[in-house]
Amino acid sequence: MKPTIVYNDVMNKQLIIFDLDGTLIDSALDLAIAVNYMLKTLNRDSFDEAIIRGWVGNGAQTLVKRALVGQREVNQDLDEVLLNNALKIFLDYYAKNLAVKTKMYAGVEFTLKELYNNGFRLAIVTNKPYNFVEPILNQLNILNLFEIFIGGDSLDTKKPDPAPLKYVATKLDVDIHNCIMVGDSKNDILAAHACDMHNIAVTYGYNYGEDIAIYKPTFKVDNFSDILEILKGK
Repeated sequence: MKPTIVYNDVMNKQLIIFDLDGTLIDSALDLAIAVNYMLKTLNRDSFDEAIIRGWVGNGAQTLVKRALVGQREVNQDLDEVLLNNALKIFLDYYAKNLAVKTKMYAGVEFTLKELYNNGFRLAIVTNKPYNFVEPILNQLNILNLFEIFIGGDSLDTKKPDPAPLKYVATKLDVDIHNCIMVGDSKNDILAAHACDMHNIAVTYGYNYGEDIAIYKPTFKVDNFSDILEILKGK
C-alpha cells in the first residue's frame, strides 16, 4: 500500500504546470535521429546525439536552425528557402517517429499519478509543436493526467515569455500564486519569474550546459520525485 501524503497548506498550490522535454521525458535521441535524417537528406554532415541534445529546448525551428549551422548560436542570415525545406523534412520524419526511443525520466509516472490522485490539477506548457504533444503523452499512457497542454506554436509567444503560463492559469481559472512551474531550463524559470509564479527546477534535462541555479529557481531538485517533498507537509 502506498503511504498517504499530506500536502502542505502553506504552499497552497492547486495547479502544477510542467515542461515536457527534459523534464517529464527524455526525447533527445528521437530528436537527434530526426535531425540527422534531415541533414542527410540535404547532403549535410550529421552530428552525435550528445551535440544535438545541447540544441534542444527552444522549439523545432530553432533546433533545425542550429543543426543547419552546426552550433547553438543561430545564424540570422540563414537562407529562408533552405530553412523551410529543412524544417519540413524534420517535422515530417519526427511526426512519424515521436516516441520510438523517448521515455519518461525516473519517478515521473509515479509522481504525476501521486499528484493527480491527491487533487492537484496538472498542465503542460512546452515549446514543442502542439500537434506532437498529445501523441507522445498518449503513447506513454499519461495523457489522462493533464487538463490542458499547449505547445510552442499555440500562442504568439513561447517560453521564456510568461504569456503561456498566464494563459493556462487563466484558462483553468487558477490564480498565478496558486500555480507552480516545473522545468529543466532557463526558459521555464525565467517565464515563471516573469509572472511571479513559484517554480521548481530539475537539475537534469536540457539546459545548454548551464547550472540551472544561475536563474534562481524557487526550489531545485535532482530527482523528479523530490517535488513531492516540496509540496507535502512535514
